[in-house]
Amino acid sequence: MDAGRLSDVTSAGDAGDAGDAREASAASPPQPQRGDQVRLAFASFLMLFVELALIRWITANNVYVTEATNFVLLASFLGIGIGFLNAASGRDYLRWTPVALVALVGFVLEFPVVLHSGAGGPLIFSGVGQSRALPQPLSFGLVFLLTVAVMAGLGQGVARLFIRFRPLSAYRLDILGSLAGIALFSVLSFLDQPPVTWGVIACCGLFIVLAPKVRMWQIVGLGAVVLLLTWQSVTPHQEWSPYNKLTLHKRHGNSVLFISANNIPYQGIHPLSAIRRNKQFYLLPYQHVARASLGNVLIIGAGNGNDVAVALSEGARHVDAVEIDPLLVQIGRQYHPAHPYQNPRVTVHIDDGRQYLQDATQRYNLILYALPDSLTSLAGQGGIRLESYLLTTQALQAARAHLAPGGTFAMYNYYAPFVLNRYATTMKDAFGRDPCAQLGGFLQGRRMAVLTVRPSGPVPDCASFWHGTREAPATDNRPFPYLASASIPAPYLWLLGAILLAALLLVRLTGGPLTRMRSYVDLAFMGAAFLLLETKSIVQFALLFGTTWFVNALVFAAVLVAVYLAVETARWVRLPPPVVLYGALLCSLAVAWIVPQEALLGLPLVTRFLAASALAFAPVYLANLVFAQRFSGVETATTAFAANLLGAMVGGTLEYLALITGYQFLLIVTAVLYGLAFITGRRRLAPAR
Repeated sequence: MDAGRLSDVTSAGDAGDAGDAREASAASPPQPQRGDQVRLAFASFLMLFVELALIRWITANNVYVTEATNFVLLASFLGIGIGFLNAASGRDYLRWTPVALVALVGFVLEFPVVLHSGAGGPLIFSGVGQSRALPQPLSFGLVFLLTVAVMAGLGQGVARLFIRFRPLSAYRLDILGSLAGIALFSVLSFLDQPPVTWGVIACCGLFIVLAPKVRMWQIVGLGAVVLLLTWQSVTPHQEWSPYNKLTLHKRHGNSVLFISANNIPYQGIHPLSAIRRNKQFYLLPYQHVARASLGNVLIIGAGNGNDVAVALSEGARHVDAVEIDPLLVQIGRQYHPAHPYQNPRVTVHIDDGRQYLQDATQRYNLILYALPDSLTSLAGQGGIRLESYLLTTQALQAARAHLAPGGTFAMYNYYAPFVLNRYATTMKDAFGRDPCAQLGGFLQGRRMAVLTVRPSGPVPDCASFWHGTREAPATDNRPFPYLASASIPAPYLWLLGAILLAALLLVRLTGGPLTRMRSYVDLAFMGAAFLLLETKSIVQFALLFGTTWFVNALVFAAVLVAVYLAVETARWVRLPPPVVLYGALLCSLAVAWIVPQEALLGLPLVTRFLAASALAFAPVYLANLVFAQRFSGVETATTAFAANLLGAMVGGTLEYLALITGYQFLLIVTAVLYGLAFITGRRRLAPAR
């Protein structure tokens, strides 16, 4: 594409003096001014910070969005892409960002989606008070469009500074700012900060980006955002952990303290007397073990402390309580009437359960999976919940390895019929015996069940062993225990199709003819491939080091560091011919495909980290050498970058293939996409100088 085509960023409907001005701007792009480097890095920081905050905050307030883990991420990519397409446009999206942000925040707070699940009847989704929630398509559509509008303004703010620099210099500053955004959001997560803190940072940052032309109505809009988020943040009995919005409440005439997570009923703090009267499933595993044998008990998913209190009351002499959410433990310390976490016989571990099993050296007489159901996804990418890797065949094999001679393993929860059969099948495969199955009542189509097994022999005092239908277990490669079959559910397909159609329409309406990006089809393929590569890195590190927010933040940061190192390499080193770089990239993908994940799980922690980093980040680094080499010679950096981002949207939809194939197969899809990038862009490839 020649430099004169930059004016095509706007639609064909814009003409006259504005069009002439854009032609002049394209012919003589603005040069960097003093302070533009800092401004670009800061705008990039703000853009990524807001993206992370929206992913976390919208999901916590709208139950519908939890069904599509990367919904907000895809909307953000689309918005940023539209912003970059309009870098030199007469349309000023940035100035309207405060209005879009207050509209998004106001809509999500005024029309939340809350799940109610009583003892019977269908699930009920409500809004504020007892009002009905908006229909799902309408709620999805408005959240999507408002998120696109917010991120389009921020993307345009970055893009206007982006075009002042050479492409690689701009990209380098963008990465540095993004790293700062991840770092700050991670610190705020560690400090359990509520949304008002995120809002103050976002609004102050937006004020700085708008300055010195900020208007009073924009200040009013930003102030309204802060006030709305302040109102939510000071809601009584509501706290924010790194994973959840936790709300404490009591039902009329009930002394039990209930906990909701992200607008979904989650846990109740029950006195021991109430447990013995109404929640006897907590006690059932202890029917099969001798009280004198309970020297060492492991509880994974300790939550607010109910299971720990029961273990102590049943004679456990020591309990290791593993819980991933530190705020749940804090709530248990403060409110549980039995004070289990204050007991000297209890050691609390704030950790991922699978990670604890992987690295612990102790052996246990009893291991309990205590209602492990997080309701929370790992990230905007990767359809993995916090407990997904805890419920695979390999995880139960790890649990078996930690049983003392004669030890017992048990797990309990409310299970859908196929999930119950799947877990029983998994236990039989891992322990070599049919589990004892004690079934209770139904709740919303799910049945309470306690599954108990002893690898050393039949479970004593068991009245009914499981003899149900075999269901294929979840595995570390395909960790989707709640998916009935290896398929993409129809609602996902409809949603993804609607998102892609909306993307095409919005890009055409706001960015002009799609043909103006045809010179950058290879960059779109690169964007799709890199999104899959990043997703694979996230889920691999979640398996190897835990599905904690800290590991997730480190992986995001490490990916950006690898990108930054590739950009610096391209700036200072003469790269080999593109065919060599593509060949090296495909070889690194082949190595990552050949080396099985389970081979890394058995390594010591430091060795495991080094090996995992080499396998995950070598392709990331090489992929960005390929990108940097191509990007350094583009005629219109913002249009090229937009094509790359919109390609990433397609990659976000292809991510759902993992529901069928497992995550390892994404490496094959990634290799195919990079092959297509090479084929479609080979005429424009030249070694960088």
